[in-house]
Amino acid sequence: MKKRTFCFLLLLASVTNVTARNDEVIALAEPQRTGGMPLFEALDNRQSLRSFSQEAISAQDLSNLLWAAFGINREDGRRTAPSARNWQHVDIYLIMKEGWFVYEPGDHALIRLGNEDLSEHAGSQAFVPTAPLNLVFVSDHERMTGISAEHKDFYSATDVGFISQNVYLFCASEGLATVVRGLIDRDKLHEVLQLRPSQQVVLGQTVGYPGE
Repeated sequence: MKKRTFCFLLLLASVTNVTARNDEVIALAEPQRTGGMPLFEALDNRQSLRSFSQEAISAQDLSNLLWAAFGINREDGRRTAPSARNWQHVDIYLIMKEGWFVYEPGDHALIRLGNEDLSEHAGSQAFVPTAPLNLVFVSDHERMTGISAEHKDFYSATDVGFISQNVYLFCASEGLATVVRGLIDRDKLHEVLQLRPSQQVVLGQTVGYPGE
């Protein structure tokens, strides 16, 4: 437990200021792209769990999780989950005790957007604020061109579904607990995450080591 927490704090410490608003880029560990549980065993173990340890997710588990969710798996920049017309319009925001971040798959890194603990806004269920990690899947409608608003909503839902299932299968393989959640105050999350008007909150997903 202490080792995992220490590794994660070391990861958070290795930062570089890169933008005018002093966002910090945090290089993630190289993802482990081999091994893991066989697919059919992972499918057999896939489930929604709502009891989470407060232990911080290790640096390696976090890296592997984000790569499995929507990381780059080919030289042409395409991802581990399908994306309609390759718009790649979904961003993964992370809410943790240490602050809030967005995943940058090109560099396989986190961008720190703030130091505040926004966990109270991540969902309405009692387990959400105490869990170590809440993912928020955000679709940027501006990246989806040439289609109606209705179709943008449709592709936002389908593409986030692919990503959240990748998270489920990774967690099943690695013994982590997870549950996808629709009970979120999207307007409030849009505000606290400082999203642009074109960005829409689609779903939340809680991840952590299993609780008692």
